Amino acid sequence: MQRRELLLGGTLMGIRLASQSAFAQSSGVKIIPWSDQPAPVPPQAENVIKDLIRWEDLDTQITPNDKFFSIAHYNRPQIDPKTWRLDVSGEVSKPISLTLDQLRALPRHEVAYTLECSGNNGLPFFQSAVGNARWAGASLAETLKAAQINSDALEVVFYGTDQGGEVVRSGTPLEYKFTANFARSMAITDAMNPANLLCYEMNEAPLPAANGFPCRLIAPGWYGVANVKWLTRIEVTNQRFRNRFMGRDYVTIREEQHNGKPVMVETSVGRLLLKSAPARIIERGGQYEIQGMAWGPNPIGAVEVKIDSGDWTRAKLAAEKSQFEWRAWSLDWSPTPGEHAVTSRAIDTSGRVQPAPDDPVIANKKTYWESNGQITRHVRIA
Repeated sequence: MQRRELLLGGTLMGIRLASQSAFAQSSGVKIIPWSDQPAPVPPQAENVIKDLIRWEDLDTQITPNDKFFSIAHYNRPQIDPKTWRLDVSGEVSKPISLTLDQLRALPRHEVAYTLECSGNNGLPFFQSAVGNARWAGASLAETLKAAQINSDALEVVFYGTDQGGEVVRSGTPLEYKFTANFARSMAITDAMNPANLLCYEMNEAPLPAANGFPCRLIAPGWYGVANVKWLTRIEVTNQRFRNRFMGRDYVTIREEQHNGKPVMVETSVGRLLLKSAPARIIERGGQYEIQGMAWGPNPIGAVEVKIDSGDWTRAKLAAEKSQFEWRAWSLDWSPTPGEHAVTSRAIDTSGRVQPAPDDPVIANKKTYWESNGQITRHVRIA
């Protein structure tokens, strides 16, 4: 084995051990299922949304590839790695075209990052579109530097191979139909974040087809929509990029009061928001423990749990693994028989608190994106 492989093996062994300690269990452990199971994914969305894991089945810090959720906005392309290319063009002095072998030959970087769909918890059936993985690939920033970005450039646009039909001004004389590739953009300064990867590996294996094979963008700290899958082209532009997924879709609409009058405010979905979720309840020898996860753009400072209408109680946080990973938390519980409600809220190190459902930032939201309100689960104790 090469030294890099030995180091990688040691890193992943550390991940596995950390995963086991975060969810340490002994024989005789029983998982108490939630009584409020999510609705099934509707048939019309089954190709769009795949592999939503039950929270009760979450038993590792790192989510296995075969249990990681995936979202498709258009088709799910099957790409031949031998003919695939990644082109970097536009407002650059030295355009680049990389084969997969050439991409893999660049210096390899890794980041552990919790990826969440911005629609998670926004619909009755969409309750676990989040997972944590170890991603590996080449540095996006170094690749852009090699292409020599022009001084007047504003944004970097990432294009996927996936494509589908779009209609503008449907049903009017100005109706226009066209085929579009999925694309998202970010400012030059955001694209140059050293954590961003041109990712080709997920948990020490090639990216699964559903998660972007052979290459995807990994942008830690951003919602999943920004992490473009099946990446094929990067274009540097000197103007703002606006397509369906930057200006018409993935837009959060909230009602706000301006001078005593209601105003609808629209913002494009971008960075992760502070969040936590009760994952499961275990019972061992008559002793109960609530377990969950917390994540967000900033380090998690605390998690608090409320049972029914009781007071908030501070949970025990597992050690932080890395900057962009979720943190496991747990709380010992002595329940009485019957139905109970379990609510969690995360607090980051700056003091920001995960909002309650009646907080205006949640209650006045008209679209289901960015639903980071406190999550309540129900359980029946025999």
